[in-house]
Amino acid sequence: MDGSICLKRKERKTLLEYYRKSTDPAVRLRAHILLLLAEGHPWREIAAMLFTSSRTISTWKSRFEREGIDAVRGEPRGRPGVFLVWWMMLAVHWVTTKTPRDFGLLRSRWSCATVVLLLWEEHRVRASNETVRRWLHRENVVWRRPRPVVGPKDPAYAYKLGKIRRLLADLPEDETAVFQDEVDVNLNPKIGSMWMTRGQQAEVETPGNNVKRYLAGSLHWRTGKLLVSEPGTRRNAELFVAHLDDLRRRLRCYRHIHVICDNARFHDCGLVWDFLARWGHRITIHFLPKYAPKTNPIERVWWHLHEEITRNHRCQSIEELLDLTFEWFGYKDTFEIETSIYPQTIAA
Repeated sequence: MDGSICLKRKERKTLLEYYRKSTDPAVRLRAHILLLLAEGHPWREIAAMLFTSSRTISTWKSRFEREGIDAVRGEPRGRPGVFLVWWMMLAVHWVTTKTPRDFGLLRSRWSCATVVLLLWEEHRVRASNETVRRWLHRENVVWRRPRPVVGPKDPAYAYKLGKIRRLLADLPEDETAVFQDEVDVNLNPKIGSMWMTRGQQAEVETPGNNVKRYLAGSLHWRTGKLLVSEPGTRRNAELFVAHLDDLRRRLRCYRHIHVICDNARFHDCGLVWDFLARWGHRITIHFLPKYAPKTNPIERVWWHLHEEITRNHRCQSIEELLDLTFEWFGYKDTFEIETSIYPQTIAA
């Protein structure tokens, strides 16, 4: 008689959870038996190790082969009762439409233990963490990182966006437009996902004391070329004005330059006005809608910069990191304008 069993990876993980965390000694014993059988241990050895009998081993081996993992918990088979379904749907409703703060709890997000606590406090219903987790999975509720979105919306969004669209659509040959923004470059690396050996978390060494530099850049609307000025130690009006002056000199072939930027406070201040008083015949600033980073195509360039260069970097100095960053700028040269918000461009 073949005394072993074969476990799938998910089944083994579940049995380990039962063995380590279940409050029911009988469930822990059954999980332990099945795990030892899967490892190929003889029945006599398992019986001696766990102080159980061959009959018990045979019983749970047979139950597992017939009914699967659910048999280990000793739960009744068949469709769940009406009341169980009701409590399950209530838990799903809480998790997907409310927050723990709505019930007076000092938590910003749900955990299975929080749902268990609330079921007991509100309705005197007993459930385990694992039961709540199964309920949520059954209704396709999964644990994932949410996507951050900007809450407020500019009331003049449509007007401002329409104005910029018309500008780009009717841009004369001797004029050009650029999308401008600033980006932080930190010696303390941004942490991102990477390949690593299962069970061994990779390490990214940090310098301890962070050093920052700020880059002002513009994405050329006609060609997709990225124009980046010398880095600064502060993100302020001086950095912005220096970049505007750099654009004026580097785009001499155009009679007029339209700089489209966000609504940062230092983009609209006295120092900028003084610069435009002198060079307004060559440069005009247009402001994007507030709270709308997706309307600025250069944001995607910065995203690629972080994904390819600054995340998990191993540079030992800010100078080394900046050299690597500008080398990447030179290697990429031009960038596709990744947006459908504006009319078709000829960007490379």
